[in-house]
Amino acid sequence: MSVITITKDNFKSEVLQSEKPVLLDFWAEWCPPCRMQSPIVDEIAEERPDIKVGKVNTDEQPELSAAFEVENIPTLIVFKEGKPANVLVGMRTKEQLLDLFL
Repeated sequence: MSVITITKDNFKSEVLQSEKPVLLDFWAEWCPPCRMQSPIVDEIAEERPDIKVGKVNTDEQPELSAAFEVENIPTLIVFKEGKPANVLVGMRTKEQLLDLFL
């Protein structure tokens, strides 16, 4: 499954109403750690069809960033049953991210 671009317009249907757990990556184009995190997030999307993976561009979606108090990026939030279950700030390994779904 590929990564979904999450916006304020599709957030409810793609994240809050998702039957699968969701990994959201809050990032920005100008952020070097975000660019390092991105391939890891992409791998998870391709390898784990049981997890929905989305990316939120913080420059384009300031409302979503504010709603989840994202002050530093990358910030990764796991949603389960439509609610934030885990928040990680900063670059993480694939294993650290997958451990959130155990």
